[in-house]
Parts: sequence; structure tokens; C-alpha cells
Amino acid sequence: MDTPLIKVLVVDDDPALRQLLADYLNRHGYDTLLAADGRDLTQRIQRYCPDLIVLDRMLPDGDGAEACRRLRQQGEDIPVILLTGRDETVDRVVGLEAGADDYVGKPFDPRELLARIEAVLRRKKGASALVKEQAMAFGPFVFDPATRQLYKNHVPIKLAGGEINLLEALIKNSGKPLSRERLLALARDDDEGERNDRAIDIAVLRLRRSIEDDPKQPRWIQTVWGIGYRFSP
Repeated sequence: MDTPLIKVLVVDDDPALRQLLADYLNRHGYDTLLAADGRDLTQRIQRYCPDLIVLDRMLPDGDGAEACRRLRQQGEDIPVILLTGRDETVDRVVGLEAGADDYVGKPFDPRELLARIEAVLRRKKGASALVKEQAMAFGPFVFDPATRQLYKNHVPIKLAGGEINLLEALIKNSGKPLSRERLLALARDDDEGERNDRAIDIAVLRLRRSIEDDPKQPRWIQTVWGIGYRFSP
């Protein structure tokens, strides 16, 4: 089975630079998504689930550093590399304090950006591996990511594959509101057929029946009106 391409979202108002980066990154095995500004950045993330964002500091509709800060405040941990035409120490500090993972000044060689992208992804992969080794405890429950098994008071709970996928996706994004579309992408099983928002609602209902004392007043899997669901440990 082919390994899925790593998705990089490039947000920059310069169409020539966007196309240059798209051509270059695509030649090096990345799936490049393009955006001209930061409008609806959260929705783009939920729809396309990029693995990394290259974000221009000076956008026509706002400051890229502030956009990055808002993502971090929302609990989004996708790696961000900021681009700027002002390669000064103070701008680097502002970007890093906003939650950016790295900072590249314009003009730059695409080879440098590629090297930064690969370095950030390696660091992210290493951190994720450490997190995945740890079991997640909430109330009387423990979820073991290594075996993908849920226990209640040390007794295994039998869940269907789709429910396990959903629980794992929610737990790995604890505290973050996830849209139904994002959950479909995160919890999708390649062996499953076409799924829709209703399938997520049904899976949530079944999962609540397994882990909630009162599924009508859920403690762990909360509904976020207008968005989707959030796991609240």
C-alpha cells in the first residue's frame, strides 16, 4: 500500500511564490495546498488536515503571527513555519512566541525551506511517538494506544472498530473542538465505504452509551454546537 503524501498548506498572497513552492514541494514528494490569505484558515485545516503550514507573516487580511497565535489558543498543534520579508531578531521572537515552530526570512532558497520543513516534521514525529506510548486515563477508564484497547476499572470494554477509531481520534485531540468533517478524516478506516456526518453522529452515540454514565448528559464526549465534538478529560 502506498504511503499517503505529506500535506503542506502554503498561505501567501504572492501567486508567483505560491506556484514556485507548489512546484518545488510537489517534485519532492509533498502534496501542496495553496491559499492566498488567512481567511477561514481554521476551516481549511479541518477540511484538508494538513501536516504542516507555511504561513506568510504579512497577509492582506492580517498578521500571520497572530493567525498562528489564534490556532495555538484553539488547541491546534499543526507545525507552522512563518515566512517574512523582515528577517530581524524581533520578528523572529514575535513569531516564535506566537507558537511558530520555525521562521524563514524572504528572500529564501526553496532548498532551505524544504530542509526546515523536513526538520520540523522530524521533531514533530519524534514528539508524537513519545505521546503515543503513554496510556490515557480519564475517570475509571484507561485507553492503551499500543493495543487500541479501552479498559474500565481494568476490565476490557468491547468496542467496534469505528468506535475505537473515533475514540482514538478524540483522545489524541483532547480539548480541541473537532468538526464532523475532521473526525471523518481522522477516524476513517480505509476498508470502510463512503461515510458521512450522520455516521459520525451514530458512532458518537454508541461510544457515549459505552463510556458515559448518562449519554444524554455526556461528561467525556461533549457536543460543540455549530462545530462538532470535543473530548474533555
